[in-house]
Amino acid sequence: MMNKINRLFLMLFVCLAFSASALAQDKLPSIELNNTKGEKVNIADYGKKDKLVVLSFWATWCVPCRKELDNIADVYADWKEKYNLEVVAISVDDQRTVSRVAAYAQGKGWEYEVLLDTKEDLKRALNGLEVPYTVVVNPKGEIVFKHSGYVEGDEFELEKKIQEILAEKK
Repeated sequence: MMNKINRLFLMLFVCLAFSASALAQDKLPSIELNNTKGEKVNIADYGKKDKLVVLSFWATWCVPCRKELDNIADVYADWKEKYNLEVVAISVDDQRTVSRVAAYAQGKGWEYEVLLDTKEDLKRALNGLEVPYTVVVNPKGEIVFKHSGYVEGDEFELEKKIQEILAEKK
């Protein structure tokens, strides 16, 4: 009986390890989104920049999303310098509310590139269920971290994760 339990535990461990390594191999899909100027941007190009990229899915009607992006804005200049990092704010506002996105982001003074995922194609492709939803892409272009939700202070947890990812690169 104990031998069966050990084998079951070992199989479970191998499956979990395989799942974690499979996640690390995911690449950004080739999906085109518009930026707030109406220009097409292929999201896969962010995986080719040889820098850390944080994709932050948000909406104008989502209070935790706005708070998260505001709090990241407070540390963004430091993060860009320290970690060679870029944040991309991807709005999932639909056709009814998308007209508010550019003015909102500009009014906040966010220095992020803002993309529009009005049909949520990218969010679905990255298995996002709800916003806020954060995806981190390492300098090799691999998706290495995903997180849903936001509570005050999560940006510091994100920074710790960024440090871990960059430490693995060395």
